[in-house]
Amino acid sequence: MRTKPGAPPQARPPISILKPLCGDEPGLLANLESLCHQDYPGLQLICGVADPEDPAGAVVRALQSRWPQADITLVIDPRRHGCNLKVGNLLNMIEQVKHPVVAIADSDVFAYPGYLDDLAAGLADPQTGLVTSLYIGRPQRGLWSRLGALAINHGFLPSALVARALGRRDGCFGATMALRHDVLTRIGGLSPLANVLADDWALGAAVRRAGLAIAVAARPVDLSVEEADLSSLLAHEIRWGRTIAAVDRPAYMASVITQPVALSGLALLLGGLTYIWLPLLAVAVRLAVVRAEERVLRLEKCPFWLLLLREVLNFFVFVAACGGRSVWWRGNRFRVRRDGTLEVLEGKSA
Repeated sequence: MRTKPGAPPQARPPISILKPLCGDEPGLLANLESLCHQDYPGLQLICGVADPEDPAGAVVRALQSRWPQADITLVIDPRRHGCNLKVGNLLNMIEQVKHPVVAIADSDVFAYPGYLDDLAAGLADPQTGLVTSLYIGRPQRGLWSRLGALAINHGFLPSALVARALGRRDGCFGATMALRHDVLTRIGGLSPLANVLADDWALGAAVRRAGLAIAVAARPVDLSVEEADLSSLLAHEIRWGRTIAAVDRPAYMASVITQPVALSGLALLLGGLTYIWLPLLAVAVRLAVVRAEERVLRLEKCPFWLLLLREVLNFFVFVAACGGRSVWWRGNRFRVRRDGTLEVLEGKSA
């Protein structure tokens, strides 16, 4: 993983970027505009909303006014194609694609200079079917957003890097996924994902079944993290956990070994002061690792008390994710079936 830009790739094919939107999230205009600042030949930005009254539509129109020379399309289409509303939005947008490379990027992604070149470089190898990006959480405001960013930066990111270093090549992350249009057609398009919770993983799995590899872009993107309160933070993270568990429940449950602070605390409770050294050692090692990551990634230094609170929440989220199959997503409650597909429990039906 690089932190500095490399040389532009020799091949720079035109790219169509799909941005599924829902609501005027904090930083949305800046995130979208970061794509307009890309020094890349041939960029089409397609933004989609389901509701004509969605305030995200007004943000896109403002972007179009500020960048009249840019190729920016706003798709407003209420058609539903399944339980996964994000995929349904993408299916409504895909008809507007006109370039040979298709990228899907979440609304909270801020594109660094050279972002598109990194995607193009990853697709230069004909054996690579999809390029995905790791991400760094950047809190917008407040305690809960800071805690959400900590989970990404000191939980997800190192775990993904270690898995890659150990030889796993199945990681596919929804922050950014780019593939050639002919590959997308070859794997059946996006329609098979319409009722799948882990749509990013399923897209990567389809690419791998086609005999192609998944590459990771050279640099991570920034992800805007906005959590209004503890309830929204937990709902978001439990959904993430149950999404991962839906893909590979045994592996997710085995990931309890990545909870050394909580496990050592439980050992202390069960075994008494004889084991007091365990949590002290676990906290010291965890703190050293976090400080090293902060230096490498140039992150703001996390207060010690906040890190301890994050460790407690990590274990709570892990237990909650292992203990159920329902998730809240955009005001709807779903049940995750054993095959990873969604069933509506509360809210709008598909």
